[in-house]
Amino acid sequence: MDPMNQSAQISSSQGIADGHNSAAKDSKISMKDLIHWRDPKKSGVVFGVSMLLLLSLAAFSVISVASYLLLALLCVTITFRIYKSVVQAVQKSSDGHPFKSLIEKDVSIPPETFRKHVDSSLTYINRALKQLSRLFLVEDLVDSLKLAVVMWLLTYVGAVFNGITILILADILLFAVPPVYEKNKTQIDQYIDLARTHINSTMAKLQEKLPGAMKRTKSE
Repeated sequence: MDPMNQSAQISSSQGIADGHNSAAKDSKISMKDLIHWRDPKKSGVVFGVSMLLLLSLAAFSVISVASYLLLALLCVTITFRIYKSVVQAVQKSSDGHPFKSLIEKDVSIPPETFRKHVDSSLTYINRALKQLSRLFLVEDLVDSLKLAVVMWLLTYVGAVFNGITILILADILLFAVPPVYEKNKTQIDQYIDLARTHINSTMAKLQEKLPGAMKRTKSE
């Protein structure tokens, strides 16, 4: 084969591969892009679906919501299956099952993928258990007091809101706060730094009043 033609084919195949890779990257969107509304359509769909699901859970039980969703999906697939069967009978075609490609698709989870996710989850679980053990066994009195204050505040939050209401508010804040922060990053960072400085100074004064055995050592 002519070297020029061979190099041209290689360049063409590389260009096609790069095009497919760029298209695949464009089709994927991360959670960070969603909450920052990089693509308003996708972010709007995700926010709307999540809000609809949470509002449904607020009005109905989890079992009812899951049953209605699965029933709706089943109605769609059964209706489409019957429709395609009627069309094939009228047109006397032999297209086969309309979901044949999906039925033949392998939906099993590879053992390597499962073990990978289990190992990564186990790392976070062990880290959380170690942190909880440190807090509840009062390895550091200041950190344990911080946790006690947070838990005390959460008792008032729980008295006002239930779990679903908190999830709805969290969903709204998740999609509303990042764009606002991105537009006013400088001013917000200034207030955050002031608050952090005030909290650190308060914690330092509190730590100075603690007995010597309970103070944090410099090595920590």
